[in-house]
Amino acid sequence: MPILNLVKKLLKPGFGPDRKVQPRIYPRSEHPISRAQISPNALKVLYRLHKAGFRACLVGGCVRDLLLGREPKDFDVATDAHPEQVRRLFRNCRLIGRRFRLAHVCFGREIIEVATFRAAAPKAGGDWALEATTGRVLRDNVYGTIEEDAWRRDFTVNALYYDIADFSVVDYVGGMEDLRRGVLRLIGDPEVRYREDPVRMLRAVRFMTKLGFTLDPACEAPLSRLAPLLEDVPPARLYDEVLKLFLAGYGVQVFESLRHYGLFRSLFPLTDHALAREPDGFPLVFLAKALENTDRRLQEGKAVAPYFLFAALLWEPVRLEARKRQAQGVAPVMALQEAACEVITRQLEHVAIPRRISLPMREVWLLQPRFERRQGGRAFKLLSHPRFRAGYDFLLLRSESGEVDAELAEWWTRFQHADEATRRKMTAAPGRGRRRRSRRRGRKREQTST
Repeated sequence: MPILNLVKKLLKPGFGPDRKVQPRIYPRSEHPISRAQISPNALKVLYRLHKAGFRACLVGGCVRDLLLGREPKDFDVATDAHPEQVRRLFRNCRLIGRRFRLAHVCFGREIIEVATFRAAAPKAGGDWALEATTGRVLRDNVYGTIEEDAWRRDFTVNALYYDIADFSVVDYVGGMEDLRRGVLRLIGDPEVRYREDPVRMLRAVRFMTKLGFTLDPACEAPLSRLAPLLEDVPPARLYDEVLKLFLAGYGVQVFESLRHYGLFRSLFPLTDHALAREPDGFPLVFLAKALENTDRRLQEGKAVAPYFLFAALLWEPVRLEARKRQAQGVAPVMALQEAACEVITRQLEHVAIPRRISLPMREVWLLQPRFERRQGGRAFKLLSHPRFRAGYDFLLLRSESGEVDAELAEWWTRFQHADEATRRKMTAAPGRGRRRRSRRRGRKREQTST
């Protein structure tokens, strides 16, 4: 879309700051939010800003979740104070970001993010820029009013403000009504908003799944067509989004929605290509089972290592590449090592995976052939490996999906819980005891004959 047409859409009446509407104010008696539900540190920030003469509101997901009766993971504050003014009020504050200048007020491990109200359109002398060919926002440090800030937010249910001055909820965009109806709706023209920031397409899938909402038809229509825009997003930013998508306890539904709208292909093109194959007419189910297992662990309050998630997400292309190299005459273990390097290198072009994740992920893959060698001291050595448990869990998933013989997984399950004597019997090579006895008998015969 030409940049001129895009800016005209942003500036046209009916969108953003040109739309003059009176907000709907919900007083304390008309909403369920109580200060007892709000983090004490967030209240400190709100009250100090208010006392200094600034407007201070909770905004975004925390307000949405409180209205839905959920417990927010964090609390974000919006204010008319500029970042430098916030820093002067809080000694425990640091400023971050270039594209979006923010203040982080730190209370030990808890961080309260404070953002200045922003305008939705360019202003003279401001720091606001669009990328000419795609319409993606590159910088957005143009400060404005609370009304302008509301119109530049992504979804209506995320544009509700809890004002500490009178404990009311302020709604400029109909977010309260959408919250009641269970509808996820973008503010403004969906195509323009997706082009401004393609990550909003991933957020649409995430919020729709997390909240159990339906996606507004106008917001749903452009998703498949605009999915390739994600390829222009910095890979490092997409890494964070992938964690939010798949480590929240509803990864299976997210995965299905991402594939339905063609978004998964832009994040994991090698995996998407591998999953399109159906060997012998059967779909590949390993990743689905891995995500089911991840969701179950998260719902039980157990931790899931990000490296295990990425190992599962990329296993099918690694397996496919390793098989191809074996067909070319490369030894199985070497083929797997080369495939791991190849897949990781190509994946980094789409989603940046830090070395602290890619190294243990690679270890989990390379442990898999070692599970097949069970005789002698190899099994004992593998049992003491730092990544044994992750590798074993990965083996179980492969077994459940029919990729490896169930007997192999069962053997390792028994081996872990067996006593030392039983383990030695389990790892003894077939016929090893008979050969030793025959050698002893032979030595006895020689001694007798002499």
